[in-house]
Amino acid sequence: MHERSDDNHDRTNGRGGVDRRFDVVVYGATSFVGQLVVDHLLDRHGTGGNDAEGGGLRWAVAARNPQKLDALLTERGVELPTIVANADDRDALDTMVADTSVVISTVGPYALYGSKLVAAVAAAGTDYCDLTGEPHWVQAMMDAHQEQALETGARIVPSCGFDSIPSDLGVWFTQQEAHRRLGRYCDRIGMRVKGSSGGVSGGTVASGMNVMEELANDPSLRKVLGNPYALAPEGQRRGVRQPNVLAPTVDELSGSWVAPFIMGPVNSKVVHRTHALLGRPWGDEFRYDEAMMTGSGPLGLVKAATVAAGMAGMAGASAIGPIRRQLQERVLPKPGTGPDEATREAGFFNIRFYGRTEDGRTITTKVTGDRDPGYGSTAKMLGETALAFLDPEAANDSHNLPSAGFLTPAIAFGDALIERLVAHAGLTFTVLDET
Repeated sequence: MHERSDDNHDRTNGRGGVDRRFDVVVYGATSFVGQLVVDHLLDRHGTGGNDAEGGGLRWAVAARNPQKLDALLTERGVELPTIVANADDRDALDTMVADTSVVISTVGPYALYGSKLVAAVAAAGTDYCDLTGEPHWVQAMMDAHQEQALETGARIVPSCGFDSIPSDLGVWFTQQEAHRRLGRYCDRIGMRVKGSSGGVSGGTVASGMNVMEELANDPSLRKVLGNPYALAPEGQRRGVRQPNVLAPTVDELSGSWVAPFIMGPVNSKVVHRTHALLGRPWGDEFRYDEAMMTGSGPLGLVKAATVAAGMAGMAGASAIGPIRRQLQERVLPKPGTGPDEATREAGFFNIRFYGRTEDGRTITTKVTGDRDPGYGSTAKMLGETALAFLDPEAANDSHNLPSAGFLTPAIAFGDALIERLVAHAGLTFTVLDET
């Protein structure tokens, strides 16, 4: 795998800061999702060059295993710089992050393999994005490294896949449209999954099972995982009681039967962090929740009950150590595996946001993706977030927002990221109705 000459190293990062050798490094490039991110960047920019635009992205792939890195590039018939760095080797991570403007991390479970990398980017002033769905870990990283990230200018944006870009930017989009069309923000929004199709990877399973393992070892984590305000800044981690669909329910917003949505507790925390960092313009009584729509009538009830029972059963089984280990060893997908290309290509997601203002006016919006949520779409969302860091015009400067530290997709980029996702990642953002 070739290395570039020193003539290509005198480039500045996306904000005109310190010279960095690379624009982007994909860390965990040999993981299941990491390979999909690599494919997206290859589709968008090829193997790169000297120019900042039009195929000139200077990027590299990184992982702990050099043989797997070589195989990754050989399979694709391309040459890119490679970096070998173990998640536990802080010196190697420091060298890697000092060499690049942006790090994409797909190395999970993040609570096991992500902490030293976050510490490194915070110290180096390097921008960072990942696809974690582990809010207790994000809270720990924020509490440990927020001040240093503010000092160095690092922008750290976790949860940039299906967890939690559609939710965070969907609420952002809905609120901007509500203010423009209705003259005020919504104080109540419900995200409802109308339809989706896709598969599950071993990495996602491993992350979920690791959360259960951590809960078994430290029951106090339940308070973090159960608090919708857990990712708000310190001192703002409480507020009005939030709605939470735990059982089959006829939804007041959509009129459909709804069931619990497994990602709702994660996404809601990101949305409430966005609201807090905005200065709470949607009001102290703002309420938000997520659920799955299962239709109307008796069939909708049966579907909702089936979903709820399945989630409860899996949660109960995975909470018991011996059963959890048997599931991992004999039943569930193994790390490094995931849905095949046909499944990813045939996948999609279709979610709705039902907003209501304090005076009773309503707005309904839709966000869709053209690939399976957790992999095909997630890889494109994560890749476009990384590229947005490099675009000075993508910074969300319309609301006097924080420009460094731990941010959310909406806070970091707002409308600019929506435009990127529509143009390059197969997403749509649409207003369906207003009254």
